[in-house]
Amino acid sequence: MSVKASFDGAPEQGVIDFGVGQPSADLLPVDLLRGGSERYFASAQALELNYGDKQGDVHFRKALAGFMTGVSGHAATPESLFLSAGNSQALDFICQRFTQPGDTVIVEEPSYFLAFRVFHDHGLNIVGIPMDQHGMDIDRFEQALARHRPRLVYTIPSFHNPTGRTLTGERRERLLALSREHGFTIVADEVYQFLHCGEPPPASFGTMIEQGHVLSLGSFSKILAPSLRLGWIQANADAIRSMLASGVIISGGNFNHFTSHVVRQLLEDGSLARHLAHLRSTYAARVEAMDEALREHLGDWATWEIPRGGYFFWLTLPQGINAADLQAAARQARTGFQPGASCSSSGGLHNCLRLSFAHYSVAEIHEGIGRLGKALRVATDSRV
Repeated sequence: MSVKASFDGAPEQGVIDFGVGQPSADLLPVDLLRGGSERYFASAQALELNYGDKQGDVHFRKALAGFMTGVSGHAATPESLFLSAGNSQALDFICQRFTQPGDTVIVEEPSYFLAFRVFHDHGLNIVGIPMDQHGMDIDRFEQALARHRPRLVYTIPSFHNPTGRTLTGERRERLLALSREHGFTIVADEVYQFLHCGEPPPASFGTMIEQGHVLSLGSFSKILAPSLRLGWIQANADAIRSMLASGVIISGGNFNHFTSHVVRQLLEDGSLARHLAHLRSTYAARVEAMDEALREHLGDWATWEIPRGGYFFWLTLPQGINAADLQAAARQARTGFQPGASCSSSGGLHNCLRLSFAHYSVAEIHEGIGRLGKALRVATDSRV
């Protein structure tokens, strides 16, 4: 008997919803993970199923460091890596360890909308800093430092969610220098760092952990499978010691010891690196398809930048149009998007929307953008 598998928020059959920021089924490597599991259990030791090393299994961390070094060209060390249960858990854990209610976190405007909920859970005040095509406006950020004393600065520096933009190397250095001067911690959400569609982005903040207050977050959700709930925090020795002093770590060991054994097999035999190359070429074709479809159906109406990696296109509609008001028309056309206001820390950006190219094939992207373009135009004309 076949079972229809789904996920939280899965679109109905036949709906092409570009609001879904998850990989498509054909990019979730069942056979790869099956093989890794079989190889692990073929030689597994009983004590490997006990509570694990609090920082993460040392063999896993060595394999992860080697993988990161190989795919980025920048050396990573096992000692700098702390195993997490994916980026959402890592962000929550960082807030728990490094903030107090009432502290301020500075974010890019726009930013990853679900991160806002994590910050609110910890009673943090959120301050947004505008972006331009080169990432966070560091001049505006520096001006904001005169009015705010942030405890954290949350940035998605490479192939930003939702804009797809990348923070330049020069701006990364300036942000790092300001962190040393003002004492805030940079929390760099770098889950898209390896997903470039051509030239790689500047060196990650994970390469800068010895130069300032930096926590770099990575995840296997974007390069292997979200259900693994496995990722890492890259940090200097002082930050690692602070995380290891957490009661939940002392009580239960690291967050996902078992899954790390399976993933280690794919790191050590090179199969994850090969899968990553496949993801890059697949997503590059989907970026090209979405740009072509947008030019055909919305080219004289909306504006956008072509992302060089990651998952997302960010569209700006004419002034006076509220993207949220167009969602019903999109749903009726059996498509969808993420409205820009949901990605705003202040409820702005009403005339913007986010589209993900990760969840659909080239053919589906063309079909879905065709539906979306027609729906948005008809809905907008009806309001004039």
